[in-house]
Amino acid sequence: MRLANHEIPVKIKVKTTIDEQETFELTVFGRYHQKEGASFLQYEEVLEEGSVRTIVKVAEDEALILRGGAVKMRLPFRLHKKMRGSYEMPFGTFETLTMAKKIEHSDGLIDILYDFTMQGSPAGTYHLEITFQEDQK
Repeated sequence: MRLANHEIPVKIKVKTTIDEQETFELTVFGRYHQKEGASFLQYEEVLEEGSVRTIVKVAEDEALILRGGAVKMRLPFRLHKKMRGSYEMPFGTFETLTMAKKIEHSDGLIDILYDFTMQGSPAGTYHLEITFQEDQK
């Protein structure tokens, strides 16, 4: 096993499926490290609105997605518990609720299945599959 705080460059594929119908895929390069029993994945994506930095933290039965920059978002997850988060847009901040049905992570995979609610309205069941591998440049 590598040193706990050692960051490694990774190639990341983020696949989001909403209600088993719409699928969005993104491939980015980022960094991965482990600290105090948690795994951290960091990457940046460039959107029309500007660049967005994302940090995904996963441990045991909980996870957290933090986004900063053009989009600001805080989505906490805990298995079988409703968790409050926020999604900040230019025209206001929305309150979010996540209810995780599955949080799994292993070498090279973070898999989160959750019901997503925004401003009190159900926004669907989201399946987030993040696969990553060391970037051998």
